[in-house]
Amino acid sequence: MKVHLKKYVLPLKHTFSISRESHDFQDSLIVSLSHNGQTGYGEATANPYYAITVESMMKEIGAIQAELEAFEWNDPKVLHAFLTGKGLSNFAICALDLAAHDLFGKLKETPLHVLWGTDSSQYPISNYTIGIDTIPKMVEKMKETPWPIYKIKLGTADDVAIVKELRSHTDAIFRIDANCAWSAAETVRNAEVLKTLGVEFLEQPLKADDWEGMEYVAHHSVLPVIADESCIVEADVAQCSLHFNGINIKLTKCGGLTPALRMIAHGKSLGLQVMVGCMTESTVGISAIAQLLPQLDYVDMDGAMLLKKDIANGVQLLPDGKVRFPEIGGSGVTLFQ
Repeated sequence: MKVHLKKYVLPLKHTFSISRESHDFQDSLIVSLSHNGQTGYGEATANPYYAITVESMMKEIGAIQAELEAFEWNDPKVLHAFLTGKGLSNFAICALDLAAHDLFGKLKETPLHVLWGTDSSQYPISNYTIGIDTIPKMVEKMKETPWPIYKIKLGTADDVAIVKELRSHTDAIFRIDANCAWSAAETVRNAEVLKTLGVEFLEQPLKADDWEGMEYVAHHSVLPVIADESCIVEADVAQCSLHFNGINIKLTKCGGLTPALRMIAHGKSLGLQVMVGCMTESTVGISAIAQLLPQLDYVDMDGAMLLKKDIANGVQLLPDGKVRFPEIGGSGVTLFQ
């Protein structure tokens, strides 16, 4: 097996702002794994909140590249266990795991969702994210991309006013993501108003480790609450089941499709609603997420739509929110030349 690493700097259509940061570009690592005439592609984006850079991931993988290329595996789970044993970060493992799954499916000439025995005729519609900005610019972004479901990033002094104004321009479903910016009391208070404005659920309103605050929210919020920053790896699912109505799994944070599949099953067994979200990946990462669609209640896979310029072909999100799956195996990814 041959391993190839490449850094991409992905320009965004608009400055993307959440409660704790803003950026105009997204750094991304693309991993290629080649074997028997097929190449699988995986992706992990850099993230300052988790102190991950493309350079740090490339250094991690580079340190074991010779051993990795010599390692024999016949199932992505086997490779994932090998990588975990080497102590790589979950972000680096994710890029390799996604590439391994894509390669595995291509070698079998079968899409992953078919290999997993799931029915792709039924799946949730992705939301489209509106980052924090002035209210007129947030309205403009929403009008620029008509969509059936919007995720609205909040964490400002004008959060309720923002949602009221956006609601006056669309009948779409709203989801709110405060990215840890609210207090427990603020969350409960905002939920009362936001429910009347057609908000479906709140995502991670409190700091990731504020379990006492989430206990209060769980008993007083009139809207369901989904964990994101509080649910990073498999061990977090059980604790989240005591404080949240659902979990948002990020492939980059948990270490790829291999652990995500287990987290989905575990979450459902505990009665949680299950969502998978993106980290502004290109179509490489989004196509991997799409393979999980038949197993999900909600999904946020708009990353490639937020880019000024994409780098790959694969799964496509259509204007009505539907998904077009590629006919080739694996995640169905091919890089632009």
